[in-house]
Amino acid sequence: MAQQDEITPFQEHHPTTVEQGRFCLARCTCGWRGPARRARSRARADAAEHLEHAEGRSEGRVDAEPS
Repeated sequence: MAQQDEITPFQEHHPTTVEQGRFCLARCTCGWRGPARRARSRARADAAEHLEHAEGRSEGRVDAEPS
């Protein structure tokens, strides 16, 4: 899903959301970008999931959305 495959533990992660026309997407200072979403809430959730993954808090987590 993310455009950056590898997240290094030494990078600082400060995700934000950015609007581009009718879409909103999450971006992080580490270079990661989430997919464009129509719902701002989903872009914010993408940013939160990225931060959890970067901090190692998502081990063993099952995603609610099918791939």
